[in-house]
Amino acid sequence: MTQTTEQIEKLQERLRKLKARQAVVEARQRTLESRRERKADTRRKILVGAIVLAKVDQGTMPESQLRAWLDAALQRPDDRGLFGL
Repeated sequence: MTQTTEQIEKLQERLRKLKARQAVVEARQRTLESRRERKADTRRKILVGAIVLAKVDQGTMPESQLRAWLDAALQRPDDRGLFGL
């Protein structure tokens, strides 16, 4: 092989390795972003739940309304059991 052909092959191999490394970095970034989104979603749900429970405790929202929402939305026996449904 000529020296030019060898250089081209080396550069192509280096490019393949760099692309593989880039794919790993991008996958890691997607995973981190997904984790951040799940954490934010969980935090939103906790805050909304806390607000609704506070409104029921304060009497500004009827407990029957909350129970109706829970009864309609919860399917799993474990979840229903948490609220005595």
